Amino acid sequence: MFAQADAGLQYIDASQLTVIGQPLPYPQKPFARMDGTAYGLKGSLAAKAAQSTGIAVLFTTNSRTIRAKWHTSDLRVVGTNTGANSQKGLDLYIRKNGKWLFAGTGVPNMKGNCIEHEATLVTSMDEHAKECLLYLPLFDRVDRLEIGVGQGSTITPLENPFRHRIVFYGSSITHGSAASRSGMSYVARFGRDNGLYCMNLGFSGQGRMQQEFAHFLADVKADAFIFDTFSNPDPEQIRERFDMFVDIIRSSHPNTPLIFLQTIRREKRNFNLKTDAYEAQKQQTAEEAVRTRMKRDEHIYFISSDGFLGNDGIGTADGTHPTDVGFSRMLEGMTPPLKKILRKYGIR
Repeated sequence: MFAQADAGLQYIDASQLTVIGQPLPYPQKPFARMDGTAYGLKGSLAAKAAQSTGIAVLFTTNSRTIRAKWHTSDLRVVGTNTGANSQKGLDLYIRKNGKWLFAGTGVPNMKGNCIEHEATLVTSMDEHAKECLLYLPLFDRVDRLEIGVGQGSTITPLENPFRHRIVFYGSSITHGSAASRSGMSYVARFGRDNGLYCMNLGFSGQGRMQQEFAHFLADVKADAFIFDTFSNPDPEQIRERFDMFVDIIRSSHPNTPLIFLQTIRREKRNFNLKTDAYEAQKQQTAEEAVRTRMKRDEHIYFISSDGFLGNDGIGTADGTHPTDVGFSRMLEGMTPPLKKILRKYGIR
């Protein structure tokens, strides 16, 4: 399977390979995670729905070199929380001895309008067949992606090796704001580490249990839903929206596990008394809402975030958004209770 040749390489349209990460099929835009406009999302929410967050391409190749060309929007959000590699870059993993190992980064072009990108992901490999997993950008859309391999090499779709269907919905924490690369979000890492098919519906700053998201999730085929949905709404919104949000999802998923993660304890609370009081109220309101619902719904769960970031102040980029270190600590804390719950439903 090849497209045009270019300087000793041959390129293929990545949409001809195995593309994973869409909770619902969206064939018109294979690299977008969600058709937001179909569910009434507008403005920045619709734009974020079209981002390639959590989308990945699976393929097998015996090429010694893997290169890529990709086209994004001209959006530029690089700043305190988001680096260029996570916003617009690619992140490649190759499976070795049953484990996905980091292989290379597609560094984006951040000069000019930063729309057209081209990079070598890895080179000087052996010529054995390699199973590859390529994550697309977290905070931009991808309109076109081509993968280049050496002339005479093969590149073919790799069947999705991940089991079950687990959808994560939430905030910038789920979105992966301060992850160093797109494959380093906690959603991607949880899926990679446990062999589970995890899809990312993190909406930075805007995951507030809106009805539009509830209706979308109700239409999704999933074995479990995991929610980081208390980070963005204020206490009043949590009280007003929680039951409505659950009711809509429950209309088509009566027995599917709904697992709610408590929002992390932000490090910025340490000395800011106003922030500390507000965050404490939000956490209390969230836990009360979930535990009240648990009394009449045996398939709802609550996981405390105590200790998720540690207490040494090095888990976030800015007191709120976890870095790779913060995500590692989150995974250490959340993975045991998550796996215990999932096993009850045959998800392992």
